[in-house]
Amino acid sequence: MFSRPLFSATLRQAARPLARPAAYNLRPAPFLTSFQQRLLSDQTKQAIEKAVASAPVVLFMKGTPETPQCGFSRASIQILGLQGVDPNKFAAFNVLEDSDLRSGIKEFSDWPTIPQLYIDKEFVGGCDILVSMHQDGSLAKMLEEKGVLAPIEGASDSKE
Repeated sequence: MFSRPLFSATLRQAARPLARPAAYNLRPAPFLTSFQQRLLSDQTKQAIEKAVASAPVVLFMKGTPETPQCGFSRASIQILGLQGVDPNKFAAFNVLEDSDLRSGIKEFSDWPTIPQLYIDKEFVGGCDILVSMHQDGSLAKMLEEKGVLAPIEGASDSKE
């Protein structure tokens, strides 16, 4: 009536993970595999560069500003709206309409998620970064410094 171990000592030894070299542990893991990194063609890169340069504030998102297709894209649009970004200085690109854009933008920015915000051709971050910057006030400061906020209605430059 003795019970046998489910695995023998030899099998338990074999089931243990192999030790990794120390250099492997010090290297940060890339967001994209080498196969994925080869997917960004010159044509896609040029199209993304043109899109980023199309307006002072550019958001690559899932869906459109009127009908976002994910909660993170919706939150990003809401934050930009709350901040008062001028619609004339804003462009949004729906990555769901173009698979090359969807995969290419991740490599272009070296950022694994969508949405992605660019201000004056400079990558700012994704939704998590936007939320953090919105909460600490740094997003409002950046948008004001870049001059991308909508003019306040009824405000005039002259003092009465």
